[in-house]
Amino acid sequence: MTNLFSAPCKPLLQWYQTDLRDLPWRHTSEPYRIWVSEIMLQQTQVKTVLPRYQQWFQTFPNIQQLATAPLDNVLKAWEGLGYYRRARFIHAAAQQIIDKHNGIFPEQFEDILNLPGIGKSTAGAITSFCFDMNTPVLDGNVKRVLKRWHKQPEASDKQLWHFAQTAIDASQNPAMWNQAMMELGATLCQARSAKCETCPVSKHCKSAFSNIEEQPSNKKKAPVKDVFWQINLHTHPNKGLWLQQRPEKGIWAGLWTPPIIELPQKPEYSPCHIHLLTHRRLHLYTKEIATKPTTEGIWVKQLSEFALPTGIHHLFEKQSILDTAISK
Repeated sequence: MTNLFSAPCKPLLQWYQTDLRDLPWRHTSEPYRIWVSEIMLQQTQVKTVLPRYQQWFQTFPNIQQLATAPLDNVLKAWEGLGYYRRARFIHAAAQQIIDKHNGIFPEQFEDILNLPGIGKSTAGAITSFCFDMNTPVLDGNVKRVLKRWHKQPEASDKQLWHFAQTAIDASQNPAMWNQAMMELGATLCQARSAKCETCPVSKHCKSAFSNIEEQPSNKKKAPVKDVFWQINLHTHPNKGLWLQQRPEKGIWAGLWTPPIIELPQKPEYSPCHIHLLTHRRLHLYTKEIATKPTTEGIWVKQLSEFALPTGIHHLFEKQSILDTAISK
């Protein structure tokens, strides 16, 4: 057990120092920036995060400005990253940091873990990158690497946390170790392929060169439900487009859309746009409404000022409903 973790430390860390991807959050140990990067990278690809990460700090350069910003502004800054619940958590956590920690990001693991939207793995990343603590990360990439190292594809989370803690204790460089493990899983030890021939620690891996394929999960995936929505378009030559804010819970919570009516069954004609969510397939049908809006909402002339769901953005692009079209 000890050899399995101590032996690969040096070659893995050497590999990381020479082969790492140049990413902006790897040039800082400032907790606010590390925290935001970790939340953005949850379930979102690096290429999608990169431009949003830079823009975020132009809008909210510090925790104080984030905490005092209206939630609408936070959701707008998050636009395009999806899973908007993460943005709500970041906003709530910033407010908690102001209220309970005098506006200073906490250093203790338990205090960080108590912030909204932060789990054990994210807290481990922050405390290792920022405060050099031996706190492991156990994201999907790291889990896969550990399972393959041990040749235990069915290892439980409890076992994996033990493996991860033992490994980081042996590394003597917790921040770099966590980064190296995540980088290895993201680049060489991927789910559908393992590039063992170029892996710096293949000789220490019990599964190396064994044509590993990701083990199928025993969990049954929830079926994708088809939902049929009519998007009512109220337009005015001078006032713009009528938008309303979605409820605080449910699909597209807190974002801005035209009034939406759920249809009881699939219409006989084709939808204007189909948008896929994790467990929903949204069939969107537009209908121009000539009468005065009866729902709560506001007239909007500049759509770019409001946080709209990605599905509505794509629908508007197809329908040519742009700022220029509604601001005349």
